[in-house]
This record gives sequence, structure tokens and C-alpha cells, in this order.
Amino acid sequence: MNILVVDDEANLRRTLRTVLESMKHRVSEAATQAQALEALSSSKIDLALLDLRLGLESGLDVLVALLRASPGLGVIVITAHASVDTAVEAMRRGALDYLPKPFTPQQLSEVLDRWRRRTPSDVNDETVILESAEPGMQRVLETIAAVATSDATVLLRGESGAGKGVFARTIHARSNRSAMPFVTVHCPSLSAELLESDLFGHVKGAFTGAVRDTTGKVYAAEGGTLFLDEVGDLPLPLQAKLLRLVQDRNYERVGEVKLRTASVRIIAATNRNLEDDVKAGRFREDLFFRLSVIEVTVPPLRERRADLLSLAEHLLARLAAREGKPIKGFTVPARDAILRHRWPGNVRELRNAVERAVLLGREEQIDINDLPPSVTTVGPPQVAVGEGLPIDAVEAEHIRRVLAASASLEEAARTLGIDPSTLYRKRKRYGL
Repeated sequence: MNILVVDDEANLRRTLRTVLESMKHRVSEAATQAQALEALSSSKIDLALLDLRLGLESGLDVLVALLRASPGLGVIVITAHASVDTAVEAMRRGALDYLPKPFTPQQLSEVLDRWRRRTPSDVNDETVILESAEPGMQRVLETIAAVATSDATVLLRGESGAGKGVFARTIHARSNRSAMPFVTVHCPSLSAELLESDLFGHVKGAFTGAVRDTTGKVYAAEGGTLFLDEVGDLPLPLQAKLLRLVQDRNYERVGEVKLRTASVRIIAATNRNLEDDVKAGRFREDLFFRLSVIEVTVPPLRERRADLLSLAEHLLARLAAREGKPIKGFTVPARDAILRHRWPGNVRELRNAVERAVLLGREEQIDINDLPPSVTTVGPPQVAVGEGLPIDAVEAEHIRRVLAASASLEEAARTLGIDPSTLYRKRKRYGL
């Protein structure tokens, strides 16, 4: 990515540059708002790391200025002056995440991974996702078209990277609320306390650090659509409050007894098996039924084999144009590799593979050597449940696929329903 570090401490800027460049990112620096705006105007910036204290300038004000100058910019706030209040306020003003100092390179890497998972790319993903020659995907598109104009609650189900967020935005764009806000709540990204405040808002004095009232994302979505991304990760204490919002459109801000009413359409998404979570007591059954009025299961890319080459070619055309490279297509060996790979990371993995190929490609066509080794390496025979195989072989293959589809080991462990230390031991055991 192209990352802009905005901090008035030169030593910290140099340290962050070193760490980020070791992660293969391209880095620009700015010490002031003026320098940051100049950097935005002179080059394409994907993400900004912004300190909240910039000498005499307020980082919150700089945040607003950056987003005004570049509406698609991702901003992660970094600060030594961490508090719940400033975190919520920064995200209310448009920041995507919050990283308190001091932080480790691993923590920084995890935040960047979360950002890449949640942020729509500059490639037209709607075109990529919403065109299909597969009957299963065509049925999904028909359902989306049928329910978009209603106010029915929709639950989007499917694997990570399959395009659930794109479908949510499409439903909103085709609804009667399209002129109003589309607001996303990333349920796994915050602590329970921060998430409740981010969702419903809070009043001054509600908790330590709450120095002013905040409105929350329900209020921000008024008249439009509230998208609950990965709702299966919502903490249990918040599920009862979300149930009241879904059922009655009523909510209260943290620290306030006044009952408020919201006019919002609710769309939720999950890659979890919520039925299993209900049985295990991790998810409320009544909330599950309220969210799943209309269920849409987005098929994984491995079930869209007829779409693979057209998706890859569309991505190639857009990414090559962005990079200014005269790349026209794929060689036969590269096309064969794309068709052979099972794409456990779905459309997200395909996009990343094509982007890598565009950056590395030197010829008019992408060759097999330009694609990632994970795509071109012919792995062991596929393992299927019910075959005459030992259970270890089935478990190893399942873990391998979950790891390939996950952005971090922590996410993989959550998907598998085990703790990271158990996942570490199993990876070591199976040589993964």
C-alpha cells in the first residue's frame, strides 16, 4: 500500500517508515496538516497513520481535512493520549481504527490487516462480484434485486472475502434509502465498551474519558442503512441491546435513560455458523431469528468456476490501468493455474493475486511466474469429508483452507473455534 505517516516527531516517522517498508509498503511522511494535504495532492495514498497531537494542531481537525481532501482515504489514528472518548470521537469523524502508543510492529501489522479486510478497493468490486455465469450466483442476484426495495432485515452469509460487504452496499444503492447514509459497524474490531459507544453513542460522564456527548453510528445512519459486519462476533451483552434495535428500532445511548427511535434499515453479515453459536450459547436465538428475515448465502469463488477467468481479466484490466502498465491478459499456463486453484480466500485472494502479478509483470501478458506460489503450486490431492481417509488428514486440510482464507492467525483460530496456542500446535503437527 501507499501509506502516509502524519506525525510531528521525526524519530517516530523514521521508525514507522522502517517498519512499514519492511512490510513492503511505500511510505510518505508529513509533520503538519499542510504537508499531509500536499502529499495527498501529489500522489495516490491508500492509508494515513495520523497522530492526534501535531504540535499546535489537533489531529481530529486534521482527520476531517484529510477525508475532505480525499474521501476514499483510510485513516488509522495513533496517539500516546489514549482514551475511550478520543477513540470513539476519531471514528465518529471517519477514522477506521485506533492504535494507542506504544505499539509493536505485530500490532501495527494486525491493524493494517483489519483495514485491508474491511476497506473496499479502488477496483470496481461491484462489477467484479455482481456479474456471473453461474446459476447459483444468478439466484443470489435475483434475491438481492427482489428484496432491495423493501425495508426487510437481510442476513448475508458466506466465507470471508466472498463479497458480502459489496452485496450490502448494492442492496442499499437499490433501495428507497439510497440517498441517505450507508454506515458500517465492524463488530469484531473493538472492545465491548468501545463497540457499544460506537454503535449507540454515549453522554458526557458515562465512563472514564467520556468528556463530551457522542451520537453513535445508529444516529449517523438515520434514514439510511446500518450494516453490521461479522455480527456473529458481537459480544453477548450487546446482543440484547441490538435485539431491541432490530425489533423495535429503539435504543439508548450509553449513560442515558432517554429512549430513542431510529429509522434505519438493518443488514447483517457473518462468516460463522450462527446455528451452532446459538446451540453453544454464544449467540441469542431471538436475535438470530430477527436478523434472518431474508437470508442470502454468497457462494465461495470455488463454486463460481465459470466466472474465474472473466473476474481475473476484469481485475487485471482495472489494476493495470491504475498502475499504468500495458498488460493485456494472461498466458495459457497462467490461465490454467487460475482455473486449477481453489481460491480459499475467494474474490479477495484473487484480487490480491492479480495485483501482485500486475506489480511484478514485465511483459504484455501475465505469466505463471508472476502469480503467487500459493496459486501456482500444485498441492496434495483434495480431501473430502466421507472419503476413506484418517481424521487427521481431514483436519489438516480443513485447517489449511481456513488459514489460507484468513487475514491473521487470530482470525483463523476464531473461525476454527480454538485458541491461538492450540492452532499453533496443530500447525506444527501437520507442517502447515
